[in-house]
Order: sequence, then structure tokens, then C-alpha cells
Amino acid sequence: MAQQDIIEKSFKATFSPFFQMALSKLFVDTLVAFIEEFGLFGIFLTMTAESCLIPIPSEVIMPFAGYTAWLNGSKEFIVYSTIAATIGNLIGSVVLYYIGLKLGRPFIKKYGRYFLVGEKELRLVEEWFLRYGAYAIFFGRMMPAVRTVISFPVGLFGFNIRKFMILTFTGSIPWNLALTYAGYMTGPYWNIILEYSAYADVAVVVAIILAAVLIYRRLKSGS
Repeated sequence: MAQQDIIEKSFKATFSPFFQMALSKLFVDTLVAFIEEFGLFGIFLTMTAESCLIPIPSEVIMPFAGYTAWLNGSKEFIVYSTIAATIGNLIGSVVLYYIGLKLGRPFIKKYGRYFLVGEKELRLVEEWFLRYGAYAIFFGRMMPAVRTVISFPVGLFGFNIRKFMILTFTGSIPWNLALTYAGYMTGPYWNIILEYSAYADVAVVVAIILAAVLIYRRLKSGS
């Protein structure tokens, strides 16, 4: 029996990474095919789902949209993709807001594991929201992981829905635009962003902060 356990563990240790890689590639290929088929509407739907806690990474969707813009030589498509994604983020976030408002914590306790969100993750985002309020909503839209969860505690604590929608919409634009533009700039190598997503996420956040600081200084010097 002990030998059988050792064999099973050895099998899992050897082949699980291959299965995970295969599933990951299949998932990415499916997403890409979906966006190729439905275009801007596909971007809208997938980004709506992402904001409803469905584990669909924007690091796949938006860089591929940028690659599509590069492929067609259309910088306008960068703008259209960003708008479609941002509207999707807004709608999905509002849905999650109302889930938090109407269903509360029991929803995460019961179903969170299906969305890869546990009570620990929710508690961290809650604390962040309670500490920073509106800033957490705006800047949270540009932070990996936080951006997909923040809407739930905002609804849970009954934050003003109009302010939430404005902060969500404006906060989603820089993230979506940065990822789309990165896909446009990398062209046929857009999937490198996915391979190095942990570094890419940090780079995008830093770039957004630097851009905000530069804009602020320019506006301040001009006034």
C-alpha cells in the first residue's frame, strides 16, 4: 500500500505540471479564439465576466486585442478595445457590487472557492477598502487580484453606487489601455506579456503611477 502511494505521488509530481500547462494553453487558446470570433463584443463579454469574479485574466484579453490592432495596422482599435473592456468592467463590477450588497459574506463563504476567492482574500481587500475608501476603488482597478474583488466589499458596505461607477470606469481605463498598448507594441510576441505577467503587472502599475505624476506636475506648472 505504501509503495502504491509512493507511485501515485510520483506520478502526480511528474505529470501534474504537464496537465496544468496543457490546460493553461487550452484556456488561453480558447479565449483567443473567442475574441477572434466576436471581436469587440468578445472583449466586452470576457472583461464583464472577469469583473464578476470569473477567473479570466485581462493579461490575456487586452494584449491580444493590442496584437489585433497591430495586425490590422489600426491604432483606433486600441481605443475601441479599451472602451469595450472598460464598459465590460463597469457592468461586471456593478453586478458584483449588488451581489455584495444583497447576498453579503455568505456568498463568498459558500461559492468563493469556485471563483478562486477565499475569506482571507476578501478580508484583505475589505481592510484595504475600509482604510482608503474611494482611493481603494480607483487605484484598486489597476492592481492585479484586487481589481476583480474590490467591488464585493464596496457593495457589502453600501458605498454610494454613482461614485462607485465613476471610480470604477475611470480607474479601469489606464489598466486596459496600458495592456492593450503593450500588446500593440509587442505585436506577434504579445503572449510574452502572459509568460511574464507577474513582472508585467508591476510594470503596468508603475507606468500608470509615473504617468499620473507627470500629468499632475504638468497641470500644476501650467496653472
